Amino acid sequence: MKDNASNSHAVSPKPQRGERTSALVVGPYPPRGPKDGVGREPAARLEEAAGLALAIDLDVRRAILVPLADMRPATYLGKGKVEEIGEFVREEEIALVSMDCALSPVQQRNLEKAWGCKVIDRTGLILEIFGRRARTREGALQVELAHLGYQKSRLVRSWTHLERQRGGFGFLGGPGETQIETDRRLIEERMRKIEQELDKVKRTRGLHRKTRRDVPFPVVALVGYTNAGKSTLFNRLCGAGVFAEDLLFATLDPTVRRIRLPHGAVALLSDTVGFISDLPTLLISAFRATLEEVTQADLLLHVRDASGEDFEAQARDVEQILTELGLSGESAKPTIEVWNKIDALDSEREAALRLAARANEKPVALVSALTGEGIEPLLERIAALLGEARETREVTVAAEDGAGLAWAYAHAEVLSRRTLPDGAQRLQLRVPPSRAGELDRKFPQGAPPGRAPRRGRTV
Repeated sequence: MKDNASNSHAVSPKPQRGERTSALVVGPYPPRGPKDGVGREPAARLEEAAGLALAIDLDVRRAILVPLADMRPATYLGKGKVEEIGEFVREEEIALVSMDCALSPVQQRNLEKAWGCKVIDRTGLILEIFGRRARTREGALQVELAHLGYQKSRLVRSWTHLERQRGGFGFLGGPGETQIETDRRLIEERMRKIEQELDKVKRTRGLHRKTRRDVPFPVVALVGYTNAGKSTLFNRLCGAGVFAEDLLFATLDPTVRRIRLPHGAVALLSDTVGFISDLPTLLISAFRATLEEVTQADLLLHVRDASGEDFEAQARDVEQILTELGLSGESAKPTIEVWNKIDALDSEREAALRLAARANEKPVALVSALTGEGIEPLLERIAALLGEARETREVTVAAEDGAGLAWAYAHAEVLSRRTLPDGAQRLQLRVPPSRAGELDRKFPQGAPPGRAPRRGRTV
C-alpha cells in the first residue's frame, strides 16, 4: 500500500513473536531508460527489497523509493537525501537501514556515521537470508564461503581500528603485520579450508549423480525466480515435505525425490535455490556446486509467478543466470515453462495468459501448485518430452536368464512385460541414448537385423 508520500511505500510485515529489529528499506534506483536491460519497474524492485528484509524477520517501518540521477562516491545518495533519511531514522528510532544496491565499504561506513545506525547493502542482506535458510552442512559451508568473500572486501578502509600494527616475531624482524593483514590472512585460510570441504562435497555429489545415472531415471530440475512457488510445486508433484512458505529464498538446499509420471514412468525431481535479479557473483560462485544439479538435468521446469507484476522481467533474470551457468544456445536444456499461481488470477488475466502460452516459443503449462489445477497435464507433458529424448526397445529375455532380467530392471525403464509360451519374458524398455549401445550388446535381438536401432528424437 502506498502512503501519502509519493516516493515511499508502507510495508505491513507479518506479525511475529518477540521483538524485532526496526528497519528502513531504501531503493536508490536510476530512472528507467532504453539501456535498462532488466526493464523492471522501480516500485516492483522496492517491493522485492522490502520482501528480502521481511524474509529475515525485520520490522520494516517503511520502504522509500529514491530516484537516483548520479551515484555519489562518498555516500551513494546526495547530501539532501542523506539528511532527509537521517531525520526519519532518528524520529522512528530505526536500528537498521537496508540499501537495495551494492555499497562500497567507505559508503557503508559514511552512511552509518550519518544515520547513527547499522547499514546493510543488497549483498549483505541476501547473505544474511542465506545464512538463516541453510539447513545442511553443504549449504552452511557455501554461505560461509560467500560471506567470508564479502567480509574480505569490507576490510579495505572500512574500520580504522583494523589499521593498527602488530609487532613481528623477533627472529623474523620487520615491522610485523597490520590487523587488516592479519584478518585478511585468517579469512583466506578459512576460505581455503571451506573450498577443500566443498570439493569433497562436490565429489560426493558427483558420485550420487553417477549412481542416479546408473539407475535409469531421467532428472527434472525446478528453476525459477525466488518465491515463484518451486517448493510448493515440488511438494505437489512428489508429496514431499519440503519447506515452502511465502518468503524469498525459502529453499537453499537442493532436494531430490522420485516422482511417478503417467503410464508408469519414473523420474527424479530436483528442487533448487531460487534466482533473483542482481544476484552477487560471489553467491553464484559459492553455490555453483548446488547449481550443478541444474546443469546435469535432462529437463528443466522454469517455474514463473503468473500473478506477479514482474512476470516478464523475472523470466529474463532467470535466463541470464542460466546463461552464466553455460545453459544457453546449443547447450540449453529442454525446458517447460510452468506458469504458476493461476488461482490468484482474475478470469481476464488468465484468458490473456492462456492466449500468450499458445504463442510462446517454449512449451507452457498453466498450473496452481497450491490447488493442484493443471498438474496432470503438466505431468503428461513432462512424460512426453522425456520420452522423446529416450529410446525405446523391445527385448526377449530367456526364461533361465535371471541375471539379464535383473540387469534390465536395474539399468533400463521397463514400460511393459509379458510372458511368452516358452517362459521367456518380452520386455518393452526405455533407455537414455548413452545406454542404448550397452542394451543392444546385452540383448542383440533388441536391434532389428540389417538396420540401425531406432533413435528417439532429441528435444
